[in-house]
Amino acid sequence: MKQLINQIIKFGIVGFFCFFIDFGITTGLTNLLGVHYLISKFLGFVISAVVNYLLSIKFVFTHKKEMDKKKEFIVFLILSAIGLVINEIVMFCCVDGIYLHSQALQNLITQDLMIMAATIIATGVVMVYNFISRKLFLERK
Repeated sequence: MKQLINQIIKFGIVGFFCFFIDFGITTGLTNLLGVHYLISKFLGFVISAVVNYLLSIKFVFTHKKEMDKKKEFIVFLILSAIGLVINEIVMFCCVDGIYLHSQALQNLITQDLMIMAATIIATGVVMVYNFISRKLFLERK
């Protein structure tokens, strides 16, 4: 149990670092350069996922001996692609589904702030998915 808690803490630290990469790219491209938020989110997610893979393999999860690095990376990419779809769905639901259909919410906060909040929400949802899926499919038993 102590090993699992230690692993969750390491995963959280790596995730926190990668969140700043994702958040910075997403909000920077959208709010500063005017790139559509779903495109910005895609780019932020992909870059942070690669960094997350490198850090997770090095510091968080133990390598499966029976899985070569190429196969391991392919599994990681598939799991990340699913995470990206979840991420984009959450972003779309928050911004297009909720914010753009709620005049009260639009009067309360700007769309830029909503995109920032949606990025945080999406990251939280995908973080749980990432830990469980990587633990199941990438870690040595």
